[in-house]
Amino acid sequence: MQLLIVTGMSGSGKSCAMDVMEDIGYYCIDNIPPKLISRFVDVCRKSDSGINKIAVAVDIRTGDMFAEIYHSLQSLKENENLDVKVLFIEAGDEILIKRYKETRRRHPLDEKFSGNMHDAIQYERIQLSPLREIADYYIETSELSSSQLKEQIKEIFLNRSSDSLIIKVMSFGFKYGVSTESDLVFDVRCLPNPYYVETLRSHTGCEECVRDYVMSFEQSQVLFEKLKDLIDYLIPLYVHEGKSQLVIAFGCTGGKHRSITFAELMARHLLENKYKVQKYHRDITKDKIF
Repeated sequence: MQLLIVTGMSGSGKSCAMDVMEDIGYYCIDNIPPKLISRFVDVCRKSDSGINKIAVAVDIRTGDMFAEIYHSLQSLKENENLDVKVLFIEAGDEILIKRYKETRRRHPLDEKFSGNMHDAIQYERIQLSPLREIADYYIETSELSSSQLKEQIKEIFLNRSSDSLIIKVMSFGFKYGVSTESDLVFDVRCLPNPYYVETLRSHTGCEECVRDYVMSFEQSQVLFEKLKDLIDYLIPLYVHEGKSQLVIAFGCTGGKHRSITFAELMARHLLENKYKVQKYHRDITKDKIF
């Protein structure tokens, strides 16, 4: 039986995630007290319902009961007949505040902190930090639309073996902030920048003309070969440790040329080695030049 625990910051997109899990065949329960998770799993096992995939949302809304999640999770993972995974979803503080203002909903800790949203979010983040550290899957939604979030979740959970490693290769621009969801971040701003070539400025690393320019330099070729060797060495180690998702990010100044070039080439390399790969270019449409 597969059990997915969906948790994370209030307002980050957990409800959207649960909708997707239900759509792809999981039996979903929102806001369940942690102590009841194992009991519900037992009920499903003993019934003739045929339920073998469960997703439960557990977060700060359960109040003081939330502290039980860590003990419950440890107990659940000791069950050899249960494949337990944790999906952690979060977003930046200002993004969360903006979302609550737009929806006019109250934060679950609004009363506890007398309406001070910043204090509520900070407290919640501290309470959730241990879960974030042990999560099997992590999604940062600050720059994602609801449709993009749904697509990422589908790519993770549809048609995969329970022990497979999903590798997400992404690009981003440092001028828009460092990617916080990444396990490995590589800065390629040391390479010649196509932005200063007028004929290439409006193009991106998804296009051959930009990739050819970036990779025409010896330092680019040497760097890519060294990064390939490093990642090829690391992946089996992550697999051995049971990691389910690996996020590799390449950053340049604007996230449109060098970082995309390296992300595209690395994704191609990993696909050739039969890994399951997702690609995501976070900042490709920002400040688009026509």
